[in-house]
Amino acid sequence: MAMPDFAVPSLESERLVMRGHRRSDLEDSAAMWADPMVIRHIKPQPSTAEESWSRLLGFVGHWALFGYGFWVVRDKASGRFVGEVGFGEFKREVEPAALDGTEVGWVLAPWCYGAGFATEAVRAILGWGDRHIDAPKTQCMIAVENLASLRVAEKCGFRQIGSATYHGRPQILLERPRPG
Repeated sequence: MAMPDFAVPSLESERLVMRGHRRSDLEDSAAMWADPMVIRHIKPQPSTAEESWSRLLGFVGHWALFGYGFWVVRDKASGRFVGEVGFGEFKREVEPAALDGTEVGWVLAPWCYGAGFATEAVRAILGWGDRHIDAPKTQCMIAVENLASLRVAEKCGFRQIGSATYHGRPQILLERPRPG
């Protein structure tokens, strides 16, 4: 089988390893996206296995099209699946239209909530992005009630630039200028 002509870099932080998606990640990813606790601030219904497969393919496709995308995050000590974090060009239809840059996103499995893994992973990828993505800023969109992710965004240097509605739900739009 022919291999793609791009490589997803592996990243490490103190407690985490981030690498490109593999077919073998589908089970962990699908379980996470099917968990009502995980998706409660993201989408109205848990993802089906088919939707999770399409998402995984989209994450891989980002790397092929843009040279950046999402990583699988695993606990360095145990190898346990932590979640997914990365950059995307999602072309979201928000009202009012306010997202015009590369988005940063993170989704973690409930077992590690409150452990600081989201902040650690987002800081690691932002460091990589600052060196490898030619963009003046990154943005993120977080549901108004998702206080934990809003705290992660703030710790990682994002500041509110506005609000919007996405799929009928109020969102806070945040931006982080590229350092330097």
